[in-house]
Amino acid sequence: MLLFRDVKVFDGEEVLSPAHVTVVEGLIAAVGEAEAPGAVVVDGRGATLIPGLIDAHAHVFPGDLEQASAFGVTTVLDMMADPVQAAKLRATAAAAPELADLRTAGTAATIPGGYGWYLVEMGLLPPFPTLTAPEQADAFVAGRLAEGSDYLKILLDDGSTVGVPTPSMPNETLHALVSAAHDSGRLAVAHALTAESARLAVAAGVDVLGHLFIDRPAPELAYELAATGTVVIPTLAVLGELFGRPQGRQLATDPRVTPYLGEGARRMLTMETVPLGEGARHDFDVATHMLAELRDVGVTVLAGSDASNMGTAHGATLHHELRRLVAAGLTPREALTAATAAPARCFGLTDRGKIAPGLRADLVLIDGDPTADIDHTLDILGVWRGGQRITREHRLGDEGPLTN
Repeated sequence: MLLFRDVKVFDGEEVLSPAHVTVVEGLIAAVGEAEAPGAVVVDGRGATLIPGLIDAHAHVFPGDLEQASAFGVTTVLDMMADPVQAAKLRATAAAAPELADLRTAGTAATIPGGYGWYLVEMGLLPPFPTLTAPEQADAFVAGRLAEGSDYLKILLDDGSTVGVPTPSMPNETLHALVSAAHDSGRLAVAHALTAESARLAVAAGVDVLGHLFIDRPAPELAYELAATGTVVIPTLAVLGELFGRPQGRQLATDPRVTPYLGEGARRMLTMETVPLGEGARHDFDVATHMLAELRDVGVTVLAGSDASNMGTAHGATLHHELRRLVAAGLTPREALTAATAAPARCFGLTDRGKIAPGLRADLVLIDGDPTADIDHTLDILGVWRGGQRITREHRLGDEGPLTN
């Protein structure tokens, strides 16, 4: 039994007055004034207890789930992975509370030579099935479910934002994939970095946009996203790294980050991104301005790091993303919801994302008040997954795609 005494609570949506939070057998048993005789007591005076963070967009390799948990990320939503490797990581995490829990898209949907195939050419993923006709959508989705995918990732991009043109998925195939995912009770998540691909995704009924588009302003899309209930994962941190506003190296020198980075994560976080192709169409300010518009019209926003890209590190970059979200117009409380209650609700993780009786005791204790100043999220006093405290200093020496 565990008792957090006299702690300010951000429950995933609201700030509660200082209270006692009791944990019994890995679950939150009570939030209020009740004492718990015999419990291990954590003094919460001057601190804030928040739900374990959920990274709504990442790409996971061996070692990454341990790295994520060191920074209070207790659940990772992987958005494209080798399904065999993902299944092994998920099974390992289920039995090891020091690792973040995992959900995965597994194999993403693309066409031959389409966006995402470069990962195979780089040796980061084994060859995977692609689609040549919309009639293949049902079988493709069935194959992903058999592999253990929790949702469907669809790669729509034409490569224009990075200056590397690739074939675009036909609209008929996109619609067929979304229908097949929904018929199977799964969400459809789209990779769409241009306003046009985002528009096509929304028209097809995609549930989640995995990025904010970055090629041109499209204020009309904000209203379409709101009207359709489409959720957006802006991934501003990685967009900044890719498109001229890098801060990864600065993050790596933060004394609240450095001691908890494995060597592979440190190298990834400080690595410069590869040069973009000639004619790349992008403007980082488009994404930040659009985020403010999305917030104003009520679009649900989730926090995602897109970690495993250059200039990112699992766990640490999600905190950077929270700061980016606030700089772009969200309040600190809204940013925290985007990394807790909102992704849990969107992805059907009904047992987590909030501090409430009966839910998993995935918890992060913060020194100070991150609902007033989002920078405090890195002032971590402790991390608990399923009620068990994580030792933050046990980082592996190597992790991520650089070493696997």
